[in-house]
Amino acid sequence: MKPDIKICGLKTQEAIERAITRGATHVGFIFFPKSPRHIDPEVAAELAEPVRGRARIVAVTVDASDEDLDDIVHLLKPDILQMHGSETPERVLQVKALYGLPVMKAFSVRDASDLDRIDPYLGVADRFLFDAKAPAGSELPGGNGVSFDWKIMASLDESVDYMLSGGLNKDNVGLALASTRARGLDVSSGVESAPGVKDTAMIDAFFDAIAEARSVGA
Repeated sequence: MKPDIKICGLKTQEAIERAITRGATHVGFIFFPKSPRHIDPEVAAELAEPVRGRARIVAVTVDASDEDLDDIVHLLKPDILQMHGSETPERVLQVKALYGLPVMKAFSVRDASDLDRIDPYLGVADRFLFDAKAPAGSELPGGNGVSFDWKIMASLDESVDYMLSGGLNKDNVGLALASTRARGLDVSSGVESAPGVKDTAMIDAFFDAIAEARSVGA
């Protein structure tokens, strides 16, 4: 099965167009001021409009308030809300009810026991995203360019729909596909020349590596 591919932390039309042209199914905009990929909702809305309908638009937030979510949803009109903070199952349900949008809940992972934290969210979140735990000193819940041991994903029930994230790049995406049952991949820093700066050549290389891995595994 062809995996969903999400390019996250996009900030330019050039990078968005290249990502979608190469096969991105999801484009992510990050609304978290501490991130070098942070973008204002008004700017994100302008960037997203030309590609609406060609890929699913994802709004990435971290423990966002209702006020902030109101602005993001009103301006961007995302297809999916990604919650990347410490949001409870109750908060996820509340947000789904408020906006009528599917929610992808992100979790930071280091070892197999971290996967148990999704249990209260089963049947609540529409999809999961598993990212590596942030290294010491980082204020970012994601986009740190580090990965975790993907072999632990074998312990997860096969019915769980998730995107794999954390340190993905052209050199390891083939291994990620081969060693997990991920139905989606999420990349951000792995296609950047500098924090927050997407590189179209690196986007090309990432998709080339996916195509090569899928041809070998076919």
